[in-house]
Amino acid sequence: MTTADAPDPLCLSARRTVASSMHPLGPCRIGDDALAVVDGDLRVHGIGGLRAADASVLQTVPPAGTDVTVCAVAERAADLIRPWAVSARQRPPAPRQSTSEGSGTAMESPDPTLGTTTLTALLESTEDVAGAALAALLTRSAAGFAVWDTDLRCVWVNDTLGQYDGIARESRLGRGPRDALPGDAEELETAMRQVLATGAGLTGREYRVPAAAGTVRDSAYSASFVRLDDADGRPLGVCLVVLAVRDRRWAGDRLAVVSEAGARIGTTLDVMRTAQELADFTVPLVADYVTVDLTEAVQLGEEPLERLEPSQGRIPTFRRAGRASIHTGAPESLWTRGEVVYVPEASPFMQVLSTGGPVLEPILDTSADSWLANDPARAEKIRAFGMHSLMVLPIRARGVLLGVAVFVRTDNPMPFDESDHQLAAELVSRAALSLDNARRYTRERATALALQRSLLPSSVSGGTAMEVAARYLPADAADGVRGVGGDWFDVIGLPGGRVGLVVGDVVGHGIDAAATMGRLRTAIRTLADLDLPPGELLTRVDRTFIGLVEDEPDSDMPLPSMGATCVYAVYDPAARRCTVALAGHPPPAVVDPGGGVTFAELPTGTPLGLGMLPYEAAELDLPAGSLIALYTDGLVEDRRQDIDVGMERVSNALTRTGLSVDDLCSAVIDTLPTETTSDDVTLLLARALP
Repeated sequence: MTTADAPDPLCLSARRTVASSMHPLGPCRIGDDALAVVDGDLRVHGIGGLRAADASVLQTVPPAGTDVTVCAVAERAADLIRPWAVSARQRPPAPRQSTSEGSGTAMESPDPTLGTTTLTALLESTEDVAGAALAALLTRSAAGFAVWDTDLRCVWVNDTLGQYDGIARESRLGRGPRDALPGDAEELETAMRQVLATGAGLTGREYRVPAAAGTVRDSAYSASFVRLDDADGRPLGVCLVVLAVRDRRWAGDRLAVVSEAGARIGTTLDVMRTAQELADFTVPLVADYVTVDLTEAVQLGEEPLERLEPSQGRIPTFRRAGRASIHTGAPESLWTRGEVVYVPEASPFMQVLSTGGPVLEPILDTSADSWLANDPARAEKIRAFGMHSLMVLPIRARGVLLGVAVFVRTDNPMPFDESDHQLAAELVSRAALSLDNARRYTRERATALALQRSLLPSSVSGGTAMEVAARYLPADAADGVRGVGGDWFDVIGLPGGRVGLVVGDVVGHGIDAAATMGRLRTAIRTLADLDLPPGELLTRVDRTFIGLVEDEPDSDMPLPSMGATCVYAVYDPAARRCTVALAGHPPPAVVDPGGGVTFAELPTGTPLGLGMLPYEAAELDLPAGSLIALYTDGLVEDRRQDIDVGMERVSNALTRTGLSVDDLCSAVIDTLPTETTSDDVTLLLARALP
C-alpha cells in the first residue's frame, strides 16, 4: 500500500501487554484501554506510559501476525505536548479563568509550571491530520476525559464526563478530586497520587456514580489513570479516562445486584407479592417491561407442572402474578394481576414450556408470518409501544415449572444479549426459590387451616344459661414467619344447666399444631362428660397430653416445644358463680353489669405437657348481665407493643354497652392494631342471662 493510498489515521483501544520480544527497550507493561494512533501503513505512534522521548521505539512496522498494542496516545501527540510543556515553563503565571470551546473545557491553571497555555488552545493550534484526530478524540469521544495538574486540581474536562456523572464543569474545574468526583472520591484521589508518584498507569478501576433521583441503583463505569510527562520525563499531571463499556457493565456490580435482589425479592411467603417484587426489581434494571405469569396451581398451593412434552398438546392455565413497566400503570399489559393470561399454542411461551429452556430474541420478529399473526392483541401492543427485543425465561425451582417471566425492551434501544440473559436468569432463579417456598407454605397453610376449621365447632350455644359468641382469626399468610396455629375454643353443655367454656393454644404452627389441637379438644370434651371440676380436669389433660407426646415417633423433641396453654371455666347459673382454672393461659376479663372491666387474679398454673403440680381453680361471681371473656395471647400481644397496652385496648372495647355478644365480639376484634395478625387470635365471650 502506498502512502497516497493509505487511509486516515485510526484511533484504537488496546487491551494487552507488549511482550519484551516486541519492545527494543525490554518489557513494557500496558494497561487495559490504552490508546494508540495507527497510520495507513500500520505504523504505531504513541507515548503515554512511555515517555515522549521513547515513543520512537514503536514507530516500526510490526512483524506479520503480531498483535499490535501500545501504551498511550500517539507519537504525534508527543509533538503537541512537547512544545506546550516547554512554553509553559517559559511563561509567567497568569490570572485564573476558564473558557469553553466545543465539547471541552479548559482552565488556565494557577500553577506557574503550566502557565497560560490551555489544552484547548493547544488543540486549536494544530492543523495537521494527527492534531485534528487528537482533538476529536478528546472533545467528541464517547470516553470521558479530565486532566489534573500535579496539585490534583482539575484543569480540563470534556462534556462526556459530565454526562456520565452529572457534575457540571463549573463544579469541577479548579477543584480537587474529593470535590469534583462522585462516589468514593477519596479512593480515586489515592489512585491519582499513586500514578503521579510511580508513573505507572492504572486501568479498569470502578468509577461509581451514586443513584440519581428516580433511579434504582448506582451506575458503574471503568476508569483509567495515565500520568502526563514532559519531554524530560517530569510529570505534568494526570489524565482520567472514564468509559462506559457495555460488555463490562455488570463487572464488579453483579454481586451487589444479586445481593440487593435477595433483600428485595421474596420478603414474604405470599406468591403474588413475590412475583410482583421480581417484576419491580427488574424494571428498568434489565428491561423496560416485565411480566411474571404463574401456573394456576402455584397460586392455589398445588403441585406445579412438570415440563410439557410437545405431544401433550395441552396449554396450561396461567395467571398474571406480577407486572412492571417504565410507563405508569403498565399500559403494555393486556391483563391485570390475577387475570387468566392467553397463551398461543405456537409462541415463545409454549416453546419455553415444552423445552424447559429460555427463548432469547434480540430482534423481535414482528413479520406477518411470525407467531404474532395468531395473536393480534399482543401484536398491536408490540407495535404501539415499539417492543423490539424479547426474553422469555422459565421460572423453575427444584425441578418443576412454576411459570414464565417475560422481559421486553421498548425505549432502551439496545437489544438483549447474553450478558442480559445471564443476569435475568440469575434473578429469576433466586425468585423461583422464593416462589416455590411461598407455594409450599400456601399449600401447608391451606391444609392446616382446613384441618383446624374442621376440628373447631361450627356454632356455639350456651343454652338458657349464657349468650355466647366466638371469633377465630388465623395468622396472616404474608407474615412470612408463622402459619396457622393451634388455637381452639369450645362450649360444652354440662348437667344441671351448667356451661363449660374452653379456650386453648397449642405451641407451634402448621399441620402438627392443628392436629394436636384436635386431640386436646377431644380429650377435654371427654373428661368434661365426667363432670370433673376445672382444676382436676386440667390435671388429667396434662397427663393425657404427656402420653400423646411420648407416643409420637419424634419423641426426642423437647417437651416444651409440644406444650399448650388452656383456660377451662364452668358457669353455674343457679349459684351465679364461675369456677376457673388456668394452665399457663392469660387470665379472663370479667365485665360487671355496670360496664366495669377487671382481669381476674387467678393461680396461673404451668402449661400442659410439663407434668408438674396439680392445677388450682378459683371462683368468680358472675351475676346476671355480667360477661366473661376468654382469649388467646394473639389478641393482646404484639411485637411492637407491651402486653399491658393490648390488655388495656381489649378492656376499653369491652366497656361498650348496648351491643349483643356477637357484635361485641366484632368490636373487640376490630381494635387489633393491624388487619393482619402475626399470631392466631381466638376470642370467646359469654354473658350470663337473667
